[in-house]
Amino acid sequence: MALQSRLQHVFSKPALLNQAVTHRSFSADHNERLEFLGDAVLNLAVADLLFERLSSLPEGDLSRIRANLVKQDTLHLLAVELGLPDVIRLGEGEARSGGQKRPSILADALEAVIGAVYLDAGFTAAQTLIHRLFKAVEINPTMEAIGKDPKTELQEWLQGRKMNLPLYKVVGTQGAAHKQTFDVECEIIELNFSERGIGGSRRAGEQAAAAAMLQTIKAKAKK
Repeated sequence: MALQSRLQHVFSKPALLNQAVTHRSFSADHNERLEFLGDAVLNLAVADLLFERLSSLPEGDLSRIRANLVKQDTLHLLAVELGLPDVIRLGEGEARSGGQKRPSILADALEAVIGAVYLDAGFTAAQTLIHRLFKAVEINPTMEAIGKDPKTELQEWLQGRKMNLPLYKVVGTQGAAHKQTFDVECEIIELNFSERGIGGSRRAGEQAAAAAMLQTIKAKAKK
């Protein structure tokens, strides 16, 4: 498979790669579980990369830079460079609506591919792939000035007060497979706060829920 050549990884379990490029609109054996796993592997590998390259920066700045490196826009560009639009497997309706170009689908598929490599050959192989993907991405201390997304802002607010990170979970989905929306809950157990957000992908739903939680926190602080 040409994709394996571009990944520079030959799968011992090719079914993992097939699943990684399969959208839920195409088959019940889709890539969302691999995406979940790949998201965690990606965050760890990028954190390790930043820890090594930007040794003088404090934790807060490193978190912000990581958030900008693993956000949808960045992953979408990397997915296009990797050729995922040509191999993503979509249901008929999703394909007709231009799903092979949709940033959320491609970003999620890239995370799923990373998850597949991790399951196939372990963390070192996945980390090597991630380092290769980000090789052409400029990473420097000036990135700390880039604005924070809601999830990063919420994380930093909690960490600044020595609280645990929020918990995110999908509590519902609506719509046809090619136009699905995700209802995501964000919970801060220590504050007994819970808010929800809706987005066209799990990632977008989490950002919406985090934004709602920030509004709640700021409103409580004014009282």
